[in-house]
Amino acid sequence: MKSNITLLFVFVLLTLSQSACTQNNKNNNLKTVDKTMEYNELTPQEEAVILGKGTERPFTGIYVDNKAKGIYVCKQCDAPLYKSDDKFDSHCGWPSFDDEIKGAITRHTDADGRRTEITCSNCGGHLGHVFFGEGMTMKNTRHCVNSISMKFIPASEKVNEIAYFASGCFWGTEYHFMKAAGVIETTVGYMGGKTSNPSYREVCSGETGHAETTEVKFDSSKTSFDELVKLFFETHDFTQEGGQGPDIGDQYRSVIFYNSEEQKNTAQKYIDILTQKGFKVATELQKAPKFWSAEDYHQAYYDKKHGTPYCHIYRKIF
Repeated sequence: MKSNITLLFVFVLLTLSQSACTQNNKNNNLKTVDKTMEYNELTPQEEAVILGKGTERPFTGIYVDNKAKGIYVCKQCDAPLYKSDDKFDSHCGWPSFDDEIKGAITRHTDADGRRTEITCSNCGGHLGHVFFGEGMTMKNTRHCVNSISMKFIPASEKVNEIAYFASGCFWGTEYHFMKAAGVIETTVGYMGGKTSNPSYREVCSGETGHAETTEVKFDSSKTSFDELVKLFFETHDFTQEGGQGPDIGDQYRSVIFYNSEEQKNTAQKYIDILTQKGFKVATELQKAPKFWSAEDYHQAYYDKKHGTPYCHIYRKIF
C-alpha cells in the first residue's frame, strides 16, 4: 500500500512538471513580442508564423516571385526590413535576401543549436532564418523569410513614417514641426508614463510620468528622420534637465521616443555629434510606448491663438 502511494505521488509530480514545462515553452514562443506596444492586427495565419514561429509552405507566399522595386516592412509593426535591391531568387520556396536594412534584424540561435532565427528588431516578430556560406550571392548570405511576415511597399508609393519628440511644452514643439517641409500631420499628446489615457491635469501633477510629446507624421520621400532630429535639437535647449525654459517638471523633459533601431541609431548619431561639439546633452532615448492624444484645445495651439512659442526658438547648430 505504501509503495502504491509513493508511485502515485511521483506520477503526480511528473505530470505537474510536464504541464509547467509545456506552459513555459508556450510562453517562450510569445515573449519576444512587446505587448506594451500598439501593433497591427494579425490574422490567425499570421499569428501562427509571427508569434508562434511557424513556417508557411514553400512556394505559396505572395512575395516569392515578386521582382518589383520597393521595400519590405514588418507585417506586425511596419518597421522597414529589406530593400528590393537585396532580394534574389534562391529557388528555395521563400523570399530570399542577401542583406538587411541596418539595425532591422535580430538573430537568435534556434533551440536545436543548428539554425539561426531572424526576428524584427522593433517588435520581435518571427521572420524566418538566415543561412551563410551557400555561395548564392557575393555576400554569401541568405535571409529566408516568410512572405506572411512582411508587407511590400512599391517604390512608386508614398511612404509615410511617424516620429515622436518631447522638448518641453508641446505647443512649442508642434509649432516648429508642423511647419517643416515633408511633414504631413502633427498631433500633441502624452508618452512614457504609467497612466492610461491621462488628462492634461493628471500629467501636470507630475505623478503619471508622461512627457508632453508631439507625434510627427512625415513623407519620407520629401524629408527624413535625420532632418527632423536636427530640427528637434535646433528648437529647444537639449542641455536642460527636468524642464524647458521656465516650464519645470518631468513632463517637460527632452526625449526622442524611437520606433525602430534605425531611428534610435540616427538619434544617437546626432547626440554624439553634439557631445563632440562640447554640449552636455540631457535628451533621453526611449523606445516608443503608446501615444495618448491630448485634448482638442491643445492641438495646433499657436495657430489657433495666432501666437509664437515663448521658449522654442530656432537656432542653427548643424
